[in-house]
Formats: sequence, C-alpha cells, structure tokens
Amino acid sequence: MGVGKVLNEVKPYLYMVLLQVGFSGMYIVSVASLRLGMSHFVLVVYRNLVATLLLAPFALLLERGVRPKMTPLIFLKVMGLVLLEPVLDQNMYYLGAKLTSAGFASALVNILPAVTFIMALLLRMERLRLRSLHSQAKIFGTVCTVAGAVLMVLYHGPVVEFPWTRGHHHAAAAGAAATQSGAAWLNGVAMVIGSCVTWAGFFILQSNTLQSYPAEMSLAALICGLGTLMSGAVALVAERRDMSVWAIGFDTRLFTVVYSGIVCSGVAFYVQGVVTQVRGPVFVTAFQPLCMIITTFLGSTILKEETTMGSVIGAAIIVVGLYSLIWGKSKDHLSKPGAAAVAELPTMTPPAIAANGKHALAAADVETPAAVAKCAY
Repeated sequence: MGVGKVLNEVKPYLYMVLLQVGFSGMYIVSVASLRLGMSHFVLVVYRNLVATLLLAPFALLLERGVRPKMTPLIFLKVMGLVLLEPVLDQNMYYLGAKLTSAGFASALVNILPAVTFIMALLLRMERLRLRSLHSQAKIFGTVCTVAGAVLMVLYHGPVVEFPWTRGHHHAAAAGAAATQSGAAWLNGVAMVIGSCVTWAGFFILQSNTLQSYPAEMSLAALICGLGTLMSGAVALVAERRDMSVWAIGFDTRLFTVVYSGIVCSGVAFYVQGVVTQVRGPVFVTAFQPLCMIITTFLGSTILKEETTMGSVIGAAIIVVGLYSLIWGKSKDHLSKPGAAAVAELPTMTPPAIAANGKHALAAADVETPAAVAKCAY
C-alpha cells in the first residue's frame, strides 16, 4: 500500500520530466527543418495528422464506455481548443523559434506559468490572499518572470561560450547577432510571447472542457483531428502560391513530422491531460526550465546556435520567478490531502456565485469564491 502510494506520487514528476526531454528534441529538429525551407504551416498540418492517426484508434477502443455524448456547447469548446493550440500556438511558436533560435524560444516560453496564473486569476479560477506568504510568492514569481522576459528582449550582451562550443563557431556569432538585431528577431519574440498567451488559454479552456467531457484521449484525438482540418485550411491559403511546400521526402522534414506528431501532439496532449487532472495546470508548466536547459545544450551543439549573456541572465530570473510561483502553488495542492475531487485550481465561478458572491473583501486579504473541483490541462 505504501509503495503504491509512493509510485502514484512519483508518476506525475516522471511523466513531466520525460515529456520535457521529448519537447527538447522536437524544438531542435523542428528548427532544423524550418531553416532548411519547410513551411511551418505545413509542419503543423502533418504533425496533427500523425497525432490523429496515433490517438484515434486508442480513444475509440479504450474510452468507449466513458466518453460522454457530444453536445453543442462541448463542441464549441473543442473548436476553441483547436483554434488556440494547433492553429495559433503551434504556428506562432514555430515561426518565433525560426526567427530567433531554439534555445532563446525555449527560454522565453518559461513565462507560460505566469501567463497561466494571471489568466486563472482574471477568470476567478485562482485564489489570492495578499497576507498569505504563499500568495506573496505567487505575486513575486509572476513579477520576476515578466522582468526576466523583458530583460531577454531588451538586453543581449556578449555571447556566452560553453565548454563544448568553445572556439567552434565564432564566425557564426556575428552573423547570428546581426540577424537577431533586426525586425525579424523582434517579430520572432512577439510570436513566441503570443504562443505563450494562446497556450495558457488552451490550458484554462481544456481544464474547463474536461469537467464536462472527462475523456482525455478522446478529447486529444478530437483536437488533433479537427486541428488537422483547420490548420490545413489555413495552410492552403497561406501557401497557395507554392504548393510544392507540401511535398516532403525521406529526410529531416519527415522525421520532424513523425516525431512531433507522436511525441509532442499525440502523447503530450494525453499525458498533460492526465497529469493536470491530478496536479493542475500550473504543475504541468513547472518543468519547462528542464526543457530550456536540454534545448540550449542541443541547440549549441547541433544547430551551432549562440547564447547571449542577456538570455542567460533573463532565463535565470525567469526560473527563479517560476519556482517561486510553483512554491506558492504547492500549498493549494498540499493543504487538501486525500481529497480526490480537489485540484490545484478551482473551477470557474458559476453565474449564481458570481452574482451573489462576496466581492466586498478587504484589499489586503482577497480570495475569490469558487467551487473547487477536478481540473485538467
């Protein structure tokens, strides 16, 4: 009994660590393919097509008895998820990583937990008491995360040489710095930040959707399948002048499509849904720094990317803020041991509560009333 309990506690951590390793590989191979001329619109379509082919059979077989009836409201929520994640988030992130670098994009995306926290707070899915030490940690973490992101954008500084890259690609540094100083680099930064906002919105909406449609694998299959159709329509319009971009051979592009579809769309959607149902959306985003470290290492060795001092300092500040936010969130999970129906984030306040809830609380001690229930990524 004790061993089983320990394993259940360890599983979410193990799943998220392995998922970050998988994401790191995807960032590297994707940027490599995009720099070889692959369209990010086409990559998103093929990635979600592969994920659909992987997930659909398992969803049909394994969740036959638990899959609820599809209602118009649930379908609208699913379409919102499709628009936020496969269509907007993936396209913006790929374009941002291409215009900046895999390492920079994976570092900047660490603002995701703070964006998720702010959104949850605005939507009354998050509680905040300003006199509480844990709530102060959440605020401090959010401020640090934003400050680190601003520093990464505004300050570059000298190129940092790692032991495994010393003297290998000095010539590439000047070219990369010149490229990243222009409008294209700023556009890339805007794309990465925009992807974080849409990704956070996806977290929140999927959390709400799984309360009325508690079939994680079926929902993931629906998102990927409808995402293939919607992103395909976008790609046909965006690439209408050059249909040859749809052709891929037995090279890096094919590997990128298969790897991204299986690991980062198919497996990731399902695993994140399962883990967040137990731990909440903020826990899922807490492991992003590990992905940043692995991606920076692989990017500097495989893609010969340069890392500037501003990126290192900004990323360090973001990580400090991230774990301050996570420590503040830990009380939400630990303060309710053994409550199976309790998750890290409460559900959205029902209309009746929103109309009659206690909003005239003291400014120094604010806690939004909400019904606490299971929450899934």
